[in-house]
Amino acid sequence: MVPMSTTRVYRNSDVLRVVGFIPPGHRHLRLVLVLRDQVVVLHEAAVSAIVRAYVNVVAHPTRRAVEYVQVQLKAEERKPGYAEFQLVESGRGEGDIVSEWCGRLAELCGEEAR
Repeated sequence: MVPMSTTRVYRNSDVLRVVGFIPPGHRHLRLVLVLRDQVVVLHEAAVSAIVRAYVNVVAHPTRRAVEYVQVQLKAEERKPGYAEFQLVESGRGEGDIVSEWCGRLAELCGEEAR
């Protein structure tokens, strides 16, 4: 697990630009986040996991959390065109996920995270 000291919370006011593009000679999206203190580039598979998490929580009438974890899939285990490393649902209960991250973010952000 990454140490919490490297965790940063970005508010909307910290995001200066969001750029999505497919580089020449490539088939998959790159998403660029231009933040006040750094630039982050995400590949399409990571963006896909973010979108899945967003939709699965926001669009669901009762769901409060979902977690995706990295797995390494052999060629015969994955669909054609999919990368070897994927983010898939962990199967953890939403209560455990919410409890873990509210605890971690409360230490970082105080009451604002709750």
